[in-house]
This record gives sequence, C-alpha cells and structure tokens, in this order.
Amino acid sequence: MRVTVAALLAVATASAQQILVSDLSFGYQGRLSAPGSRGKVDNFAIAGSGVPPQVLSNKVILTPVSPGNQRASIWSEKQLQETEWVADVDLRANGPERGGGNLNIWLANDGERQVGQSSIYTVGKFEGLALVIDAHGGSGGMLRAFLNDGTIDYGARSSVDELAFGHCLYSYRNLGRPSQVKMKQSRDIFKVEIDGRLCFESDKVSIPQGYKFGITAATPDNPDSFEIFKLVVMSDRTTPSDRSSYRTRQQQPKREANPNANVNNNNNNNNNNNNIGTEPLEDFDDGPLDEDPDIFQTSRTQFQDLHNRLQSTNHQLSSVYRSVSRHHQLDEQRHNEMKGLLNDFRAEFGKFDKIAAMEQKINNMEKEIRGLRNELGKKMRDNERNVKGFLNDHHATLSQTLLDSVPGHGKLIWIFIGTQVLVVAAYVAYKRRRANSPKKFL
Repeated sequence: MRVTVAALLAVATASAQQILVSDLSFGYQGRLSAPGSRGKVDNFAIAGSGVPPQVLSNKVILTPVSPGNQRASIWSEKQLQETEWVADVDLRANGPERGGGNLNIWLANDGERQVGQSSIYTVGKFEGLALVIDAHGGSGGMLRAFLNDGTIDYGARSSVDELAFGHCLYSYRNLGRPSQVKMKQSRDIFKVEIDGRLCFESDKVSIPQGYKFGITAATPDNPDSFEIFKLVVMSDRTTPSDRSSYRTRQQQPKREANPNANVNNNNNNNNNNNNIGTEPLEDFDDGPLDEDPDIFQTSRTQFQDLHNRLQSTNHQLSSVYRSVSRHHQLDEQRHNEMKGLLNDFRAEFGKFDKIAAMEQKINNMEKEIRGLRNELGKKMRDNERNVKGFLNDHHATLSQTLLDSVPGHGKLIWIFIGTQVLVVAAYVAYKRRRANSPKKFL
C-alpha cells in the first residue's frame, strides 16, 4: 500500500502544474452546461441567425445540415488575462458530398461586438487573431491564420488570401470523429497543431492580454453542419480565483499562487491531454503550509491542522485516482485503436489472398493457351503436309492427263484433203465438158 500511494503521489506531482481557466472553457467535464441551464453555456454567449444553435449535453451545433445560409457564434464573456496559454478546440464538420461553409476560431478584442457572427470574409475591421477552416481554393480542406491590428477592413477586400501568415492542408469534412485544433503561445513562439501534428509556428506572433475567445460558423446554400465539443484554455500563471479542477473543491486556507510554475511540465502534460482527447489533468492544492509545532498549543489548533492536512491528502489522492483512471482510459483507447488497426491489416491481407487466387487462375489460363497454341500448330503442320502430298501427285499425272485430254486432228485433215480433191475433180470435169461442147460462131 505504501508503494502504491507513493507511485500515485509521484504521478500527481508530475501533473500538479496543469491549471484550467474555467471561465474561458467548456466541455471539459463531459457536459457543456449544468442540467438546469436550459441550453446555455456558463460564461459564454451563444447567438445565431435563422435557425438558432442547439446546445446539447456534449456539443453545440452551430449550423445545421439544413437549411443553408446560416450564421452562428459563441463568445466568451470574460477576457484572457494570460500571456502564456494553450487553447484546445474539438470540432466536427458533417455534410453532403458538395457541402461547404467555414468555421472561424477567434481571439479578438471585444469580439462579440467587433466580430459578432461574421466570418473572415465579412468581418470588416477587428483586432486579434483568426483561424479559418474551410475548403479554400477547391482543396479538400485548409486551416489558415490571420492577424489584424484593427486597421484592415477584411470585408472590403476582394480576396484575403494574401493576408494569411500561416496555413496547412487538412481534410476536416466527414471524418466521423472530432478534430482537435490546438493553439499554444509561449514566451518564445506561437504555434498551431491539428490532431497532434504541427500545422505552423512563428516566433514573430504574440497575442496580448485582454482578448476574448470566440467561434463562428457560416454556411452557403449547400451547407455543412459544424459542431463544437470542447473549448479548453490552460495557463500556468492563473490566479487562485481562476483555477479549477475536475472535483468539487472544499474551502481551503487562501494562499498565493506559485509564480514559478514549471512551463515545460505544463506543456508536456497538455500534450498528453491532447492525445487522450478528454479533460486536462487537475490542479492540486499545495496543502497546508509547514508551521512551527510550537504554535499548536491547544487541541483545537492541533485538530484543525490535522483536519486540513488529511483533507488536502484526500483531495490529492482523489485527483490522483482520477488521473490514473484517465490514463487507464487512454490505454483502453489505444488498445481499441490497435485492434482496429489489426482488423484493417487483416482486411488488407485478405486482398493478398485474392491476388494469389487470381495469379493461379492466370497461370492456368496461360497453360491452356500454350496447349491450344501447340495443338493449333500441329493441326496446321498436318494440313500443310496433306496439301503438299496432294500437289506432288497432281503434278506427276498432269502431263499425261493433258495429253489424254487433247482432241485428235486426223479427221479434220482428211476432210480438208477430201474437199480439195472433190473441188479439183469438179473443175477438171467442167473443163472437159466445156472443151467437148459444140462451138458457136457468129
């Protein structure tokens, strides 16, 4: 038991610096609002034109699948008072094959008034940051980032493409799961990640304090449905009034926040939380301050000190248990993902079996074609030999056949000679008769 408690306390120490800015966050407890809030999200203002946004138990549907030409927004009522922070937005876009629309994530000064329900294409002048997710330029999807100091009227420009200072391709439509957009600002760099992968980063961008987070969506005639599951803002230098954990906090002696919180530890734990896709790790109380034992002179003060320490230990152990439970859920999620990947691999390997069967059929067909070719060649050679033999015999008897077939000329010759003899005999007889006939004289 001692070893188990020590291990849990070690895990708790690693995550003790994760601090949630609850006034700028929603969806981190599995529910967007309290059961009796009736479609409202605490510390956020939701508005829409046409069909109003739907606030469900686990998500906000900004724009429906039908009808189109809708606009909606959700804006924080309080300002971000931190210079180093991390913001996670879980979103999903569903729609028909040729659906469209854009989702805008804002961190703007007086955003509810300056931006309202506008998109980056219609906003006009604003002061702050805008991340735009849409199918820009006919691509499958793109995230672009824009900055404005309040001097550029975006709505008056024919194209805002050249104003983007960062972008990356991302196919966001019809994924069947939420996509996570993570913005992170530290002392040295500002960067944006999508689903745990770096989209872009810049060391020349730093968003000042006093801005408000907001999300707007706009759709055309053939719309997409944009859903928001979570907006979680984390900071490592939040004041005690802004700190929140995922448990009901008891009344504790007030103490000042530690200004030297470990930024790297905070960022690493945030990365782990992003991989889990659920809630951030809770903030731990520092516990009662160490006091000189001489001040505990009465049983009441001793009991009060013991009570405070036991209560703090109980709270921290509860937080450790929840942290370990989330890690267990992460392990289960990864296990399910591995099972899914193995099933996909099995399906792919099944295709290899089909390829082997097809290869066997092709080999059999090749054998049949080869046999058919051999048989056809043999038939042609036999026919050639038969034709040659027939022609040889025909040539041998052709001359005799011609001689036998030529008709004789003897009869014709004898007829010709007989005819000549008869003509000569007739001529001789004519001459004699004429010579013997009496002569007539005048």
